[in-house]
Amino acid sequence: MDNKEHQNFRDSIATINEEGKRNFIHPQKPKGKFTNYRTYVSWLLLAALFASPFIKINGNQFLLFNIMERKFNIFGQPFWPQDFYLLVMSLLVSVVFIILFTVIFGRIFCGWMCPQTIFMEMIFRKIEYWIEGDRNKQIKLEKQAWNAEKIRKKLIKWTLFALVSFMIANAFLAYFIGGDVLIQHIMDGPIIHLDTFIKLSVFTMVFYFVFAWFREQVCIIACPYGRLQGVLLDNQSIVVAYDHKRGEDRQKLRKSEDREKKEFGDCIDCKQCILVCPTGIDIRNGTQLECINCTACIDACDSIMDRVGFDRGLIRYASENNIEKGEKFSYNSRIISYIVVLTLLFTFFVTLLFMRNDIQANILHLPGQIYSTEGDTVSNVYTFKLINKTNDSYDNLEMKLISHQGKLEIVGGQILVPKGGLFEGTLFIKIEKKDLKSSKEKIEIGIYSNGELVEETHTNFASPLQLN
Repeated sequence: MDNKEHQNFRDSIATINEEGKRNFIHPQKPKGKFTNYRTYVSWLLLAALFASPFIKINGNQFLLFNIMERKFNIFGQPFWPQDFYLLVMSLLVSVVFIILFTVIFGRIFCGWMCPQTIFMEMIFRKIEYWIEGDRNKQIKLEKQAWNAEKIRKKLIKWTLFALVSFMIANAFLAYFIGGDVLIQHIMDGPIIHLDTFIKLSVFTMVFYFVFAWFREQVCIIACPYGRLQGVLLDNQSIVVAYDHKRGEDRQKLRKSEDREKKEFGDCIDCKQCILVCPTGIDIRNGTQLECINCTACIDACDSIMDRVGFDRGLIRYASENNIEKGEKFSYNSRIISYIVVLTLLFTFFVTLLFMRNDIQANILHLPGQIYSTEGDTVSNVYTFKLINKTNDSYDNLEMKLISHQGKLEIVGGQILVPKGGLFEGTLFIKIEKKDLKSSKEKIEIGIYSNGELVEETHTNFASPLQLN
């Protein structure tokens, strides 16, 4: 087979047949060591996914991303829109980490931790195996006429798919409106909270469409990560790979045949690696963007190797250099550069977290008001907001001028800021003309709790253009 013919597989994808129509993939049920490991990891991640919106730390939801009400909790710690810079930094750290992780391990995230893969392979696909059977039975069911058996199995499967999609929709919605709010809305009924019911319905339909019909095409067509890995991978990246030096020339296994004498490889061309692949590729063709590193082909191949008496590892986690030259993984300049950049970004991010104040103050001039004078004193009126970013309430905060001599008076006197809450008020600042040097002077204000300075902020103090 010449190289041009060998590369023909790159001109098409397994989900499209020769007529250009959708070709549904029916992978064979995988079994083996890696499949078991992935199952355990999936159970852990699914438990975390469904539990996180209902776990509370100091009264705060463990994870909350309420965009509409601008409420965010990460690991039980409240964050505000004013902390947007932390979000930007966390995203930068995440992007560099993903790049570094992909450079070293390829698309392993897709096969082991991606929600799409976990839901598809560990929930929906298992339901399909339970109702319709393994690969051959599924294909047979698809081809047979719509009789009582087919209608019954399809209805049961689609109903269960819809119920699971509804459960997933509830879990995801809880991250955006809050677990307690979701439970209360469910108890009150859909009529009272029609907006919540509509959101649940939309989420349910989206998940049902993805897992009942679109399926592996999310990984192949919609997800950009597969194309990203093509840019990031190099000869040292550890991916699910076929050892072509050991496997070729592949030939069917025949009894009493001296394969070594005939210079045959260990691959017996059983095609089990293709049958178990959830995206329908042939891993023996090399690294492909459709490969999600799910390890199903490793388990299938190891099982065949055990059966025929060959060594395991014909398909394994390996780099191109490992297969071609037998080299072990080593850190090259590219990887070291990513590690340095990631370390610097992460250090900066952690520093910003530690520098984040417990109380954030915003002080602005009252709209329509500039200043007023009374003898030798200039007075400005302001509105202020105090945001409590902690899980503790502040019962009696004080605000004082720290840059000038003068008076600061708060309308209403006492300031009470609940945990993770907001306090809004009005204040007057009075400064004598002799202590002012310009018509728009910068002043600093301190916020104190039990005599301890917890936040500093500044604003402008307006005064007459000519001071006497």
